[in-house]
Amino acid sequence: MIQVSETAKQKVINLMTEEGFDATKDYVRVGVKSGGCSGLSYELDFDNKMGETDKVFEDNDVRIIVDKKSFLYLVGTVLEYSGGLNGKGFVFNNPNAQRTCGCGESFSL
Repeated sequence: MIQVSETAKQKVINLMTEEGFDATKDYVRVGVKSGGCSGLSYELDFDNKMGETDKVFEDNDVRIIVDKKSFLYLVGTVLEYSGGLNGKGFVFNNPNAQRTCGCGESFSL
């Protein structure tokens, strides 16, 4: 399961609306791909279609889909949003990551 903090929820809903998605029907697609300075990097996008092997979660009124491969890396992750002076944006607090890079966008197991 992936959890969504209150601040991330508000930002996701605002961005979805700006991009023409409906947060009550459409999804936030979260994934992992090879790359980044630590070996694996996070992907975050909006989607209105679900694949055959996607897993669906809903937390804090945000509908999330994750492909089967990425799910193994993301179990227990909390999606947060940091809008402070450093302008980090979305942050993945992933308990499975043994090492993360300074920017927080990539990790390794």
